Amino acid sequence: MANNSTKRVLQPLKDQIARELNVNLANGPSLTTAQVGHVGGQMVKRMIDTYEGSITAGTTTSMRG
Repeated sequence: MANNSTKRVLQPLKDQIARELNVNLANGPSLTTAQVGHVGGQMVKRMIDTYEGSITAGTTTSMRG
């Protein structure tokens, strides 16, 4: 499970993706598994894309916190 600082860093990404997918995170328990999975899947995709981009640019840093 993510620690609080990690959650704080990832929250803006989660909110942005949810908005783009028209998923209202305030609906919490009413969200479907598909909605939550889609947001999470897109978060992972963006993080991988960002990391791969940093490798190409030669600006990688350790993934350890």
